[in-house]
Amino acid sequence: MSAAVSTSSRRKLFVTTALPYANGPFHIGHVMEYIQADIWVRFQRMQGHEVHFCCADDAHGAPIMLKAEEQGVTPQKLVARIAATRPKILDGFHLSFDHWHSTDSPENVELSQDIYRRLKARQPHSLIYAKQVEQFYDPVKAMFLPDRYIKGTCPNCGTKDQYGDACENCSSTYAPTDLIDPYSTLTGARPDLRSSQHLFFRLSDPKVVAFLREWTRVPAPGHSLQPEVLNKVNEWLGSDGEKDKLTDWDISRDPPYFGIPIPDEADKYFYVWLDAPVGYLASLKAHLTKLGVDWKAFLQDPNVDQYHFIGKDIVYHHTLFWPAMLKFAGAPYRTPTNVFVHGFLTALGEKMSKSRGTGISPDYYLDLGLNSEWLRYYIAAKLNDKVEDIDFNPDDFIARVNSDLIGKYVNIAARAARFIANNGNQLVGRQSFEIRHGISPDDVAKIAGDFYARREYGKALREVMTLADKSNQRFDAAKPWELAKNPDGRRRALEVSSECLDDFRILTILLKPVLPALAAQAEAFLNLTAQSWADIAQPLPDDHRINPYAHLMSRIEPKQIDALIEGPDSAATTSSSPTPAAVVADKVSTISIDDFTKVDLRIARIVNAENVGGADKLLKLTLDAGEGRERTVFAGIKSAYDPAQLIGRLTPMVANLAPRKMKFGVSEGMVLAASGDGPGIFLLAPDSGATPGMRVK
Repeated sequence: MSAAVSTSSRRKLFVTTALPYANGPFHIGHVMEYIQADIWVRFQRMQGHEVHFCCADDAHGAPIMLKAEEQGVTPQKLVARIAATRPKILDGFHLSFDHWHSTDSPENVELSQDIYRRLKARQPHSLIYAKQVEQFYDPVKAMFLPDRYIKGTCPNCGTKDQYGDACENCSSTYAPTDLIDPYSTLTGARPDLRSSQHLFFRLSDPKVVAFLREWTRVPAPGHSLQPEVLNKVNEWLGSDGEKDKLTDWDISRDPPYFGIPIPDEADKYFYVWLDAPVGYLASLKAHLTKLGVDWKAFLQDPNVDQYHFIGKDIVYHHTLFWPAMLKFAGAPYRTPTNVFVHGFLTALGEKMSKSRGTGISPDYYLDLGLNSEWLRYYIAAKLNDKVEDIDFNPDDFIARVNSDLIGKYVNIAARAARFIANNGNQLVGRQSFEIRHGISPDDVAKIAGDFYARREYGKALREVMTLADKSNQRFDAAKPWELAKNPDGRRRALEVSSECLDDFRILTILLKPVLPALAAQAEAFLNLTAQSWADIAQPLPDDHRINPYAHLMSRIEPKQIDALIEGPDSAATTSSSPTPAAVVADKVSTISIDDFTKVDLRIARIVNAENVGGADKLLKLTLDAGEGRERTVFAGIKSAYDPAQLIGRLTPMVANLAPRKMKFGVSEGMVLAASGDGPGIFLLAPDSGATPGMRVK
């Protein structure tokens, strides 16, 4: 039934998502972005367009080098180990990438060095120059320190243990050299200030700035950046008469460093942010080479559009550095047609963070056997073309999926198929879709299609569910279960059921970009080949025979989501365990003094204590550990203490345990209590004179 797309209207699309850093598994933010891009890509393919959907692991940089060293492997082996974890998530969430590559590849070395040489050779003035730079150097580790490996006291508010670029307490930004009492997080040593020659890209060059002002206003004919993105870019670029708004870009790093060597330079490597976006092109080149397609000719084809899906935290790199590199490197390189930016995924209003333990693990989601298309649908229902954060709310997740997918969409097939089964699974003649619903299938396809094309997925799905409501209401009004009780009404019962199954066919196509696996099951039930967008307007033949109905999708049970939120270690005592103290075994393994010093024990004051609704053992404690902020800790001491009696008490707490997302909220540490074979739980307390923030040694 598929209608072919004419050659003249068939688009060629090169689509990418941001490259995940190859020092760990995917987090839920990656999956959210990939789902957003995948829905758009699947919609374009259903239109009959040629799409090349590529990504790669971002494999270079100091963090990977140091983590590999810590694990006793080469960086290449570490990257390969991480790469081996990718297919589980990509396949499990039905992400239809055509090719997945790595920035540590021959293609990326070749292209990164080629772009650099072209920028350096620009005439009449090279866009690359060298100058001396002073930065911190760890004399023990014998390496220059990136900002993330330097800590010290904030020069603005005096908070200790702040990173080298920004203070988490007062949010001020500064240079690492501004820190008071700086130290290396790698060795604890006080870093030296040393000078080294670095290479810079002239981002502030008038020609570069002029190009960026033009490109960010109109990336390609008929295209524009999102208003929120353009406003931010204009802050960075400044007004036309404003000078020195942009600073030149440091593109080199000194050894030891895991990266791509800079041509004609001794012991210099590209900063990871130079070669990382080039990884888009390297992945495309490797993909097209396998297909026997010339990648240079492909990029220069005027019918090819290039789109990047990224998060709002890397807009600077993708709207300034990246297009400038491509523009001034010259053909065959070309600037992106557009950059699509999204916000963060939050949980109960809080940004998900792997480092803070406040995220949902996509790996654990699949391990629990949860249907990945539940999450695809929920995320899609919240996405739009704005740079807005979207929130994962467990109760809303359960209600929306169960109501929309089970109560509306799947319900149509389940209830109508029962009557068609009595007719040998054969449909009968019926009223047209336009008569049934007062709108043509072509108009339905256009309305939903326009929303998908603009990434307004939430609006598209609202249209879909409105149609599902109408179909269910029509079925309810006709009452085929009543009609089927007498011979005169049986024909009408079959007609109504056939009409609903034709509605279900259209709904399936409309949902297919979001729910590809469920759509394939539905197509098999309807006895149809894979449907394209054009098939929306092609009604089923009057005598079409379907297959016997089989269960399509289960409802979400709240206990499944409780398990997801509590995390894979919920059964064990962890940083936020409700168990306050462990029973000490007769034999305890010994530890070294180094092991003990890894535990950051501090005195904390209990600012507030309260019961936790729905929890038999937990109290919610608000603690002041002398950090300039308060922490929330859930402790299993409800049986021993009245919350009101705890307020104002001092107690030791473990301050450097990873926060953990629990059913009741995020727990950011653990208080210490004693227990034994007999009854009773006893919260530890220091002698008088102790104050919040004091370390226990």
